[in-house]
Amino acid sequence: MGESPAHYPRVVQSKVMKQIIGSLVSLILSAAAATAQPEVMAWGNLTGLRVDGHLLELATSICVAQPQLTRVSCTGRERQQNSYKRSGKVETVTVEMRAPRHLRDALGSGWKMSATETVEDTGPGTAKLDLQFTSPEAAEIGGAFLAIELPASVFSSGSVELIAADPPQPSKTLLAPGAAEQNEYVRATAKGARFTARDRTVDVMFDAPALVLVRDDRRKGNYNLQVLIQVIDGKTTVGQTAQRSFAFKVTAPLDKRPVEIVLDPSRPGQMFDGLGGNFRLQNSRTDPQVIDYTLENMRVAWGRVEMPWSLWHADEATDPLASARTGKLNAKVEQSMVMAQRLARKGMPVMVSAWHPPAWAVLGAEDPQQQRGAPRGRPLNPEKMARIKNSITDYLLFLKERYGVEAVMFSFNESDIGIDVRQTPREHAEMIKVFGAWFAVKGLATKLALGDTSDAYPVEFIKPAMHDPEALKFIGAVDFHSWRGCTDEILAQWRDAARELNVPLIVAEGSTDAAAHRYPQIFQEQSFALYEINLYLRILAVAQPKSILQWQLTADYSVLTGGGIFNDNGPLRPTRRFWNLKQLASTPPRSFWLPVACDKQPNLTCAAFGDIAKGIYTVHVVNNGTERIATMTGFPAGVNDLRVWVTNAERGMQELERVTVSGGKAQVLLPATSYVTVTGQLLQPPR
Repeated sequence: MGESPAHYPRVVQSKVMKQIIGSLVSLILSAAAATAQPEVMAWGNLTGLRVDGHLLELATSICVAQPQLTRVSCTGRERQQNSYKRSGKVETVTVEMRAPRHLRDALGSGWKMSATETVEDTGPGTAKLDLQFTSPEAAEIGGAFLAIELPASVFSSGSVELIAADPPQPSKTLLAPGAAEQNEYVRATAKGARFTARDRTVDVMFDAPALVLVRDDRRKGNYNLQVLIQVIDGKTTVGQTAQRSFAFKVTAPLDKRPVEIVLDPSRPGQMFDGLGGNFRLQNSRTDPQVIDYTLENMRVAWGRVEMPWSLWHADEATDPLASARTGKLNAKVEQSMVMAQRLARKGMPVMVSAWHPPAWAVLGAEDPQQQRGAPRGRPLNPEKMARIKNSITDYLLFLKERYGVEAVMFSFNESDIGIDVRQTPREHAEMIKVFGAWFAVKGLATKLALGDTSDAYPVEFIKPAMHDPEALKFIGAVDFHSWRGCTDEILAQWRDAARELNVPLIVAEGSTDAAAHRYPQIFQEQSFALYEINLYLRILAVAQPKSILQWQLTADYSVLTGGGIFNDNGPLRPTRRFWNLKQLASTPPRSFWLPVACDKQPNLTCAAFGDIAKGIYTVHVVNNGTERIATMTGFPAGVNDLRVWVTNAERGMQELERVTVSGGKAQVLLPATSYVTVTGQLLQPPR
């Protein structure tokens, strides 16, 4: 399983010295990043401060309020345009915010605001945050703020104390839940504030007196406490700027308790084929090296490629299959088909998805000035459906007859939100029936993916097809994408849908932040890598998918760096994300999901598998906290020792010393903020 940097491909070892020097510089910066205490999201929100790996939670955001604070709009994932960079211990985020569209429509006007935030690691449990707002135009607003959100579960039994308050405030104001739907606890000018709960203290000091508001707002279903610290007071003028500095300190006990992990091999569930990948070709200069490296150094179990539909059949009047058979094939189409062939030669099932449709196949014209919040994509033209199904079927037939690849499934990518074909749930069900029946008539075994949704939340999108007997005949898998995360309850609904239909569940695009390609330095951050693999283990533990297909195993959202990717001209080399994926991909083929009881702590996630035929048992653990000891039990008798691999800021899938199993128990060290994989094998495989 393990692989040392000495075994990088030969192309890496042959780079010129100046590239190696560039690599060393990058590694130094990475080392600095690895020790960073503040955890900053790329959109400017601070999630907390880490001490010895333990995250002392502190949620901040950048906010602009409507007059009288009737509504407060704050930064969040994919809510605004933003950029991210790190220099040593300083992280810088810039954001471009604007009033939500429904407010602009209601008021006939809106606001725009730029903000630059820098966060500096100033020591264990402390950080300095500088925030500057710039208003490019005059706007009627209620102010611009730094917001802090305090979890009600912790602080509703606590208190707040303002420092040098004007007007003077009580020494402590209790934060107990109020009787109203909206409660305001404190409104005063101060130089700082201290928030105290039973096991936590948050101190924040300002560089100059500022208005502080502490409130909750249950009208919006938010029971947390919101702290607003004003940077801009009221309406703005053209080009107005304002800035403020904040010093944070969080004090709380560190959770170093040992944990217990109990495996149950007696109740195997769905089969996990292994990690898969997306191979949508977008960058001819940098994609090949990433694809080569990944396929040479990682077991990839499933593949997904693009059907460049608009290039395959640009002119409705042509016969694309006849043209292709005479050698008239668009170069990008050929590259995509060759990519599918390469994956199939490695034994992978290959999914084919279409993004851009030809203009003749859809209704309406493409809007190059897509307004935020407006419907995306265009629906298929129902009057052209016969031509459409022939066009797509011909593509799949040519892929089969010329390149030897029979796609296991076809889908329109994220048609629930229109990237780029837009469908209603009913249209999605009709498409499955029409295409599936025609594929069968033409001798294709290709099925349709049910869903292929933009994230896990639109479960309702698949319901019409689930209840249509004709559509059920042609569904090959239930399929969602993992962008923006998901709850365990939502994951359970996808699992249950797949079980009801008795088809596999596929996560056809795996990762966490769909906008991350705009600020690619975030890919180097410990937090990004840790949250990604933590999400995958949660999905595996709850939903039991057949595969999670990483977006992508090309230079797009790359798990490698160097080689000119994202302007890094050092040698091509793996990132922590690569090692995380390789470690997960090392799960033996034909392993079944196994129940595993993982201590109910928010900073521990587990998933387990068993290749029962060969007697190999695998437990994956993400420790999103301090170093701790895990006592593992439940391995079958005959497993006498365990192999252990770890990926963290210092190690890339490094194998540690074997751990002895004694009396049915083994003790495994879980390093701080790490991903650990443990395997045990029966001395005599079952017969």
